Amino acid sequence: MEETIVNKVANSALVTIDLADYRPQGQRTFIDLSQWLEEGILLREKPFRAALNAHDWKQYTDHFVAIAYQADTVIPAWAALLVASHLQPYAAVMVLGSLEALEQKLFSDRIAQLDVHPFVGKPLIIKGCSDASLPQDAYIQLVGRLQSVAKSLFYGEACSSVPLWKAKKQG
Repeated sequence: MEETIVNKVANSALVTIDLADYRPQGQRTFIDLSQWLEEGILLREKPFRAALNAHDWKQYTDHFVAIAYQADTVIPAWAALLVASHLQPYAAVMVLGSLEALEQKLFSDRIAQLDVHPFVGKPLIIKGCSDASLPQDAYIQLVGRLQSVAKSLFYGEACSSVPLWKAKKQG
């Protein structure tokens, strides 16, 4: 007698969420303020402003931009703000910091706007072993966003997952 193999995972109510599916699409750009400093270390206001005025800011249209400078350089806070004021009409998103900080901001914004209605009352698995470039903080943001609506949360794959949280039974 032949036994039928049943895929219990495919037939379950589990919903797998791959954080990579929520990666905002767009060009990421890093702007190093040091490029406009004399000898890469000295900021003189007049030449700095002139260099910014001469720069082609349109090239950053719809880019996600991280603005930063070398750690061993002391730059006044207004310098990054001045760069941001030039970028504002063109860039889609700006942050002060690294490309990693930019990616974290993009995911945080995307998760905050996530429509959670499809996940209400369902057991959810946040896919593990995904893209290693995903910010770890995005997983925490996702748990925080989903926990209020899900029946349960797991991390990993359907065949091997770690339980994270389960709603308490009412009554």
